[in-house]
Amino acid sequence: MTYIPHTEEDIKKMLATLGLDSVDQLFSDIPDSLQLQTPLNLPLPLSEPELLKKLTHIAEKNELIPPERNFLGAGAYRHYIPLVVDQIISRSEFYTAYTPYQPEISQGTLQAIYEFQSLICLLTDMEVANASMYDGASAAAEAALMALRIARRQKILVSDGLHPSYQTVLKTYLKYQDVTVQPLALDDTGADSYDQLSEQLDGDTAALVVQYPNFFGVVEDLVPLAEVLHKNRALLIVVVTEPIALGILKPPGAMAADIVVGEGQSFGIPLQYGGPYVGFFASRKKYVRQMPGRIVGETLDVDGCRGFVLTLSTREQHIRREKATSNICTNQGLCALAATITMAILGKKGLRTLAETNLAKSEYAKSKLQSYPEITIPLSGPTFNEFVIETPHDGNLVHEHLHQNNILGGMPLSQTHPALVNRLLLSVTEMNTKPEIDRLARVIADYH
Repeated sequence: MTYIPHTEEDIKKMLATLGLDSVDQLFSDIPDSLQLQTPLNLPLPLSEPELLKKLTHIAEKNELIPPERNFLGAGAYRHYIPLVVDQIISRSEFYTAYTPYQPEISQGTLQAIYEFQSLICLLTDMEVANASMYDGASAAAEAALMALRIARRQKILVSDGLHPSYQTVLKTYLKYQDVTVQPLALDDTGADSYDQLSEQLDGDTAALVVQYPNFFGVVEDLVPLAEVLHKNRALLIVVVTEPIALGILKPPGAMAADIVVGEGQSFGIPLQYGGPYVGFFASRKKYVRQMPGRIVGETLDVDGCRGFVLTLSTREQHIRREKATSNICTNQGLCALAATITMAILGKKGLRTLAETNLAKSEYAKSKLQSYPEITIPLSGPTFNEFVIETPHDGNLVHEHLHQNNILGGMPLSQTHPALVNRLLLSVTEMNTKPEIDRLARVIADYH
């Protein structure tokens, strides 16, 4: 294959075959008013060395903050990605694979998706998982729609601890569904208010959507919430944006969650300007026919050999639209594969070690920050690798001060919660070193 797709001879043969005299005649059906009448304003061609020099000059304008100075989380986390992940997903069998409609020629893709589902079930302690979703936010919205179908009710309670962007997506999905969406406040510790939940529950409540750990990093016991919901025949939907936490925290399935969804970006997927990421979706087996998307199952072929096939495909592309559970038309295959490889090579012990490292570094950062009188931790609830700090100053100004010191210093919470002017949401992972954590605390405390 050459760099030039069509020679002049190729073009002449094509035109002769079509009975045309010029390439322009290929576009004769397009009205003149819609055709460009002047040449494109493009620069002159460059040689390869000239082009590389120009692109390098442009790239040098980028601001590069070292990973160890990145303390921004809020639903997207910088973790180390083992080199083997890119090595495997770069195989052409994977990165060129499309939707596995024909199982007889798609066994590798189907098995990879099956392993993804199996690992998600182990991670969340749930009974069944689907073949992945677009991202965590759309998975949360699909979970709410699923709960409405199961409960046959028209009200969803949404924790104030759910990521604001997830809340926006959820409300967009439900906007024309004649559904009431009510917020559930947090208490002083940063956890969901059990008392308010008891007051807001009624016969029309289909489910409560909570995040674990929540947007502010707080971890709470979900069992009391599940108990009061189930007494009212409502479902508990748990959203996980930082799945590394499940390496050390009690999984939602062990706390009676009915549906567990989340974002798999932490498993081997780079931040890459916000996407593509990969959502996951797990449920109790009794609700499997109400799940969106598709499920890959394991079976035996006519020779008794292990094989894989799409077992449930309840999306509108496969069945009548009125019977479909969603219009999800992707398995995010390559991202799901990256997450699968990462979970598999970490294993149970590796994931726990990684989670413990994140927790230890986060706790060190909290203690270091609190050693300065200007910095406080306003929420008393336990956290994993993300937490809120408060200073006497506007969070946006503190953030800018950190930026000037080449530190990506968390998220000013006034961006999503206008009343929280002096608060920053910080994330600490295994990528952050002790010297950089110390530097972060010192630069924040020095701001006046």
